[in-house]
Amino acid sequence: MKQLSIFIFTAITFVACKSPSKKEAIMTSYPTTNKVDTVTNYFGTNVADPYRWLEDDRSTETESWVKEQNKTTFGYLDQIPFRKDIRQRLEKLWNYEKLGSPSKEGDYIYFSKNNGLQNQSVIYRKKDDKEEVFLDPNKFSEDGTTSLAGLSFSKDGSLAAYLISEGGSDWRKIIILDAKTKTVVEDTLVDVKFSGLSWKGNEGFFYSSYDKPKGSELSAKTDQHKLYYHKLKTPQSQDELVFGGTAEEKHRYVGGTVTEDGKYLLISASVSTSGNKLFLKDLETNKVTTILDHTKSDTYVIENVGSKLYLATNLDAPNQKVVTVDAANPTPENWVDFIPETENVLTAGTGGGYFFANYMVDAISKVLQYNYDGDLVRTIELPGVGTASGFGGKKEEKEFYFSFTNYNTPGSSYSYNVETGKYKQYWSPNIDFNSEDYESKQVFYASKDGTKIPMIITYKKGIELNGKNPTILYGYGGFNVSLTPSFSIANAVWMEQGGVYAVPNLRGGGEYGKKWHNAGTKLQKQNVFDDFIAAAEYLIENKYTTPEYLALRGGSNGGLLVGATMTQRPDLAKVALPAVGVLDMLRYHTFTAGAGWAYDYGTAEDDKEMFNYLLEYSPVHNVKKGVAYPATLITTGDHDDRVVPAHSFKFAAELQEKQTGANPTLIRIDINAGHGAGKSTEATINEQVDIQAFTLFNMGYKELPNKAILKDFKE
Repeated sequence: MKQLSIFIFTAITFVACKSPSKKEAIMTSYPTTNKVDTVTNYFGTNVADPYRWLEDDRSTETESWVKEQNKTTFGYLDQIPFRKDIRQRLEKLWNYEKLGSPSKEGDYIYFSKNNGLQNQSVIYRKKDDKEEVFLDPNKFSEDGTTSLAGLSFSKDGSLAAYLISEGGSDWRKIIILDAKTKTVVEDTLVDVKFSGLSWKGNEGFFYSSYDKPKGSELSAKTDQHKLYYHKLKTPQSQDELVFGGTAEEKHRYVGGTVTEDGKYLLISASVSTSGNKLFLKDLETNKVTTILDHTKSDTYVIENVGSKLYLATNLDAPNQKVVTVDAANPTPENWVDFIPETENVLTAGTGGGYFFANYMVDAISKVLQYNYDGDLVRTIELPGVGTASGFGGKKEEKEFYFSFTNYNTPGSSYSYNVETGKYKQYWSPNIDFNSEDYESKQVFYASKDGTKIPMIITYKKGIELNGKNPTILYGYGGFNVSLTPSFSIANAVWMEQGGVYAVPNLRGGGEYGKKWHNAGTKLQKQNVFDDFIAAAEYLIENKYTTPEYLALRGGSNGGLLVGATMTQRPDLAKVALPAVGVLDMLRYHTFTAGAGWAYDYGTAEDDKEMFNYLLEYSPVHNVKKGVAYPATLITTGDHDDRVVPAHSFKFAAELQEKQTGANPTLIRIDINAGHGAGKSTEATINEQVDIQAFTLFNMGYKELPNKAILKDFKE
């Protein structure tokens, strides 16, 4: 068995030690991971897959392996001397009341609230200043692993349907309530996945799902999404199939939304996570009209006035624009620009009888308000530099709520008057963190090919650029997802300890529109890794940190980013933290809805060139024997049916077999947890504690750099 060492220190210090001396070594053995002679031939190339047996999430062998790995991992973490200190500070900072932005439904104002450390936020409602609990997800399960995954009201607010997730799975159940009495009105709907809920009056609602797969529901492939209509007080078995389910044409993602006036059903159909067909069904005549019959754009209807449609689209407009068209002839040749494309990426919405254009300017929010004639009403002066969200609401409401945050400012909510443009603070957190002590700086650095990449670096004011600051470099770089500034309690604790938190806006994301996204996809995916590596090199060159004090972090597609970066540049960082990562690039598309990610990745079955390209960077296939990789803590959940945990299992097994040197390779597997959404507060804190403790310990710290922050805990 391969050995790893963990060291306990007795000397007291407030700075990191590059090569700390050992006082006592505790030897821990990695569990044995059996190798099976499994080989797949791709275009004439045989690829060994010795740990494929770990893909079977229902086997007793995999279950036993998970238990042994967790035993090893938590045995290691238990020995870190300041792990308890981090927990104390994180729990104290986390323990403040949190309110979500409210919305009006019927006669009530609804909002979420968490008193601080509740596992799940509670849904409250208020009428005439009288407040009451509407839904308490903490009562869904004893261990807090069943969460609220969605809530939708009928137009008059008299009915509500909510979704629950059990154990973090993407599979959902739907429960329907009489909103006034809070009583269940009919049987629970089951086997629902990747679905919104959109009501048709008070008669019923539209939802989406797949046929239940054969084999494991947590890993078996699902690639035929369908849109259903559920009529209230009828059994689910009688639900009407509205779209999808034909053998001739498969769509992996299908959704339906009813317009606010109840006139139309809008149907979006996609084969991947990028691009959609668009159809319009007149709910009075049942006539279906095609708006787009191809998936070359991301297009959706955001508003209608009678038969006049307003669409947001990136068709021939990579940064998005808003166009108008009549529902009788809605195809692109009839579109007329309403809010033209600009150099900045647009997200558009409506509320209170106005349009709101939320632009990203180097990942920072800028919000403009337009009337229905397309005239600019005003540029909204935001509370600061950061991320504003939630500009929108029902047409008849002249006041709605938006939220604002950045990397060093906890999120607050504001009530906005659409006529005057004035807003006032509705709620702000009472948190034991002084934002004024911290600052964010945006820099632009050159990637390998010369492309300029923005990065926001956040830290405590007065930091010394001596190369010894513990630094987390966090990235994503995929699926048109934009990383905009937002506050994190865990990151606040990290920065209190003198830590630097840096977030580059890598290609593959959506910060600069569709061209930026495409520049990090398929045969250009290496651009994303190069951008991330260049970000690390910038931080090192400018003495924010050095490799001994640098950690690479990312989740999901960001887990792939970390896995690819650490296997290509094992010298770049001291610590690697890949979470719920896509790590086997040859087989990702064979699990659950993974085939829908092919727009970004391509698949090993496409052609020989694509196979070779994927094989070149696939983390599972690029762990080399005898290489000293960073200290690695892989995190995943046993119920993750988005990115199945087998990715992480196989990567851990490869690293444990081949890693050389003293750096540990551990995998932390949450039980009854999924890809991340709905995770309980307790489970989230536990994970964050372990990540920070592992990171600082492997950077050479013997105790917390800033123990003074713990003085309030001393009795």
